[in-house]
Amino acid sequence: MDGYNLLIKPSAVKELEAISRKDRQRVVERILALAADPRPPGSEKLSGEDKYRVRQGSYRVVYQIDDGAHEVTIVKIGHRREVYRED
Repeated sequence: MDGYNLLIKPSAVKELEAISRKDRQRVVERILALAADPRPPGSEKLSGEDKYRVRQGSYRVVYQIDDGAHEVTIVKIGHRREVYRED
């Protein structure tokens, strides 16, 4: 199976830039790994939504998978206590 294309929403880019440098590097590595395996061990489908989440330390990456187009879209990145809240 070929890898997936990674897309990241502009709002998620801003959220990523707000994370400390040390944690940001780990989160970016986790995001890049989603291109090879969009459903890695530890990923969970969010109930009631067509989104998944993966953990990296205290941070969560929320994303959508389009198997037909082979795309993973990063929707939201944030601290675990804030990432699931609706704005």
